[in-house]
Amino acid sequence: MTRSFDAVALRGWLNDGQPLALFDVREHGQYGEGHPFFAVPLPYSRLELDVARLAPRLGERIVLLDDGDGVAGRAAQRLAALGYRDVTLLAGGAPAWALAGFTLFKGVNVPSKTFGELVEHLQETPRLSAAELVARRAAGEPLVLVDGRTFEEHQKMTIPGAHSLPNGELALRLSALLPDARTTVVVHCAGRTRSIIGAQTLRNLGLPNPVLALENGTQGWYLADYALEHGSQRRYPPAPAAGELAEARARSARLLQRDGLPALSATQAQQWLDDDRRTTYLLDIRTAEEFAQGSIDGAQHAPGGQLVQATDQYIGVRGGRVIVFDDDGVRAPVVASWLHQLGYESAVLAHGVNAAIKAPAPPRTLPAHALPVLDANLLRALYAEAPDALRIDLRDSAEYARGHAEGAAWSIRPRLPATLDRLGATHDHPVILIASEPHIANLAGLDLLAEGHRRVYRLADGYRTWQAAGLPEAAEPAPLPPETRIDYLFFVHDRHEGNKDAARAYLAWETGLIAQCAPDEIGRFRIPAPAALAPARHKAA
Repeated sequence: MTRSFDAVALRGWLNDGQPLALFDVREHGQYGEGHPFFAVPLPYSRLELDVARLAPRLGERIVLLDDGDGVAGRAAQRLAALGYRDVTLLAGGAPAWALAGFTLFKGVNVPSKTFGELVEHLQETPRLSAAELVARRAAGEPLVLVDGRTFEEHQKMTIPGAHSLPNGELALRLSALLPDARTTVVVHCAGRTRSIIGAQTLRNLGLPNPVLALENGTQGWYLADYALEHGSQRRYPPAPAAGELAEARARSARLLQRDGLPALSATQAQQWLDDDRRTTYLLDIRTAEEFAQGSIDGAQHAPGGQLVQATDQYIGVRGGRVIVFDDDGVRAPVVASWLHQLGYESAVLAHGVNAAIKAPAPPRTLPAHALPVLDANLLRALYAEAPDALRIDLRDSAEYARGHAEGAAWSIRPRLPATLDRLGATHDHPVILIASEPHIANLAGLDLLAEGHRRVYRLADGYRTWQAAGLPEAAEPAPLPPETRIDYLFFVHDRHEGNKDAARAYLAWETGLIAQCAPDEIGRFRIPAPAALAPARHKAA
């Protein structure tokens, strides 16, 4: 039986200085409504898909928490079957954490967003409002406006005239957009964090240009009643020429020196990776296009800007080590510096993507057994034989609401046994799983097989297979009750869809994060005082 302990004991573990993976195995909507500060999302519906990436060492110290509903116990059994040896449950789950007097934080990527607020406060990152930006443009002031988010986010909405330049690419590519050293640079995102981190990145590097963060990003822009641009194709520029590259590399090297971070040789990096007493992450922080062209064997892709913005989506073990690399010596030092400030032991790889190293193979976590697969022809045959076969839709609840198979019930892995019980399914009743990813269906099916169900199938191409078979679809899909949609975070969900009250609530939440934190939560960060920054300093004019 898996051991458990109380919230006070967990708080002690979080502060004992030893590596720890605190995994919240609830679904996205549940997690986002309130979780401990350092809890990493690992929903049970994706457990085996993501655990090897987040906790690649089978001996890692792991704590699981749920809603006090037994899901963590099921997850612990699965992890034990995969070979994880040190798993503990938080007795009572998230509700018990709150009952102990500890804070449950709404939202996602909370440590990274709290960190961004602290950076602005402690390093006095200059900013300007939407109205001030409009006034400067109207006055003809030379400005370069960059969007520090991903290109996909930039395409959805951006400040008119902004160039897509994700924060992880700023140090390498910004020079191509700058006509001189006097032009002001403004960095924006959709809210606050990436505007702040992007602007402060350039200040830390000692860029001579004035640098400002656009306060509250696209949300602040439309709250001020300015129109956003949609569908922009202004992608980031190519890497600079050799002369500019040398200058950029020198700036990044000074940042490494400031923080006292190592540039590991291939031998040193391999020693870190081969040390089975401690988890080390090997992360390629370049663009997706560069990663697709080839990387170090076993490295994970973690675009630099997103790694800082959403660290808990890439690094599951607090106290683990992180090696980041690029192919230019410019981007990785910047990311390593931010990870260091976030509280991680970080290093860069001296020869980048060309280093002769190899990450150990992660543990095998996906089940060897796959469900029988139905293509359109096989599905039609089964439907003719058993028209009362249960159809269980495992796609996102939002997808289900837009259209689903006639008679299909929506469910999700942690609630699937209860769904079948509610539907009166016997162990011999055929069950058809409809999922957007084959692995999601296989993992859910694994639980059903363990429960004794003998006829469980998945559709080859999810809902598209049902449509290709020409079988009946729901005429008017009924919306699911919000309380059942545990995969969907309703908290200010429509802040980018024109709901100004939601945008205001989101910005108030973000600026209020620091006040919610206890000293042992924000005390993990290592943000240097302004005096430690590079010499170039610019205030808002």
